[in-house]
Amino acid sequence: MKRLLKGGRVVDPANGIDGARDVLIDGDRIARIAADLPVDGATVVEIPDGMVICPGLIDMHVHLREPGQEHKETIASGTASAVAGGFTAVACMPNTNPVNDDANVTAYILAKAREANLARVYPIGAVSRSSKGELLADIGDLRKAGCVAITDDGHPVATAILLRRALEYAGMFDMPVIEHCEDPSLKGDGVAHEGYYAATLGLRGMPGACEALGVERGVLLSELTGSAFHVAHMSARASLRAVRKGKEAGVRVTCEVAPHHFTLTDEALATPLAYDTNTKMNPPLREADDRDAMLAGIAEGTVDAIATDHAPHHYDEKKVEFDRAPFGIVGLETAVSLSFDRLVHAGRVRLSRLVELMSLNPARILKVNGGTLSEGAPADITILAPDLKVRVEAAKLRSRSKNTPFDGWVLRGGVAATMVGGRPLFVNPETRISFGHE
Repeated sequence: MKRLLKGGRVVDPANGIDGARDVLIDGDRIARIAADLPVDGATVVEIPDGMVICPGLIDMHVHLREPGQEHKETIASGTASAVAGGFTAVACMPNTNPVNDDANVTAYILAKAREANLARVYPIGAVSRSSKGELLADIGDLRKAGCVAITDDGHPVATAILLRRALEYAGMFDMPVIEHCEDPSLKGDGVAHEGYYAATLGLRGMPGACEALGVERGVLLSELTGSAFHVAHMSARASLRAVRKGKEAGVRVTCEVAPHHFTLTDEALATPLAYDTNTKMNPPLREADDRDAMLAGIAEGTVDAIATDHAPHHYDEKKVEFDRAPFGIVGLETAVSLSFDRLVHAGRVRLSRLVELMSLNPARILKVNGGTLSEGAPADITILAPDLKVRVEAAKLRSRSKNTPFDGWVLRGGVAATMVGGRPLFVNPETRISFGHE
């Protein structure tokens, strides 16, 4: 069927569009974008004043947990959470059980994604077999099976020589190596950022230098090999300096920042509730200077993408002593509102820059479809409501897990609707948008 989205502000940085336009969707493709398009038999979808039509958002760092940890999340529940959060596509990390180091695991993930039929799923394969850091996985087979990148996320690649070989191997397919940057010897058994609040609470710390050393290593090896290197969930100001320096030297380095790292600081370890395990993530919440550096990197352009690092954990797993709890929080359904509230409405970035960070750049880094509303492109569309009042309610999240530090927060800006391949898969009832009948 044909749908004509009328009345919205279209923001499409790839094509330099930011203004009032109509969007004609024919089946699963974008047919035309222009002002005052004729109806010509299409179903008209009126977009309320002030709302924004943009390319579908892409989260390039999520943990869908399936196979093996379905008590935390499934591909079906994770992609339901994604479309509710405005994401038309997600790239899933390989630390499943078994690890996605084999084409058969990749095929299983893609089959489950087709079965769910919600957000698009792009698997990311492991760098090493079982992510143990000993032998390279068969990256060629992973690529052929559908993986768009490789990483040992959750762990840094164990040695410099292994990372070099991974960059060389992945470079043959022009795939990025995504690195959880960390020096294990400096991290030790740290559970929080090394600073005032960890010391006050008696928590073992890990300094920002722990992350930055890994970034420096990756930048140097990317320069040596000429292959693409991507820094996952960057959090430390020294890491930002290393990325900036690499970019200035022409190194193929990119990076992402998660909303919790540009929103929260390690003060959250102590307030409002001390030892809240929903403030435990890796890399950890850092001090204000690091948080401010992430905000500056986003504004100046050094940061390439916003990614959630959506890491669901069962309630019982998090409801233990801080030292024993797993790292990570969910993020798919809070990312848009946090980004609007703390970036756009705070005057730090323009809306077009936010679309670059959450759609265009992830598509370019992973070399996947999306990130644009060009004619003939898949009709993956996110409709944003910049002024929508959003109250985060953990109990109502679509994710199977509810581990968020943002429960009860009231934010300005949210998601009105999400379309994948022309199909409206999420419509916020508060926005009064009607897509008619299929």
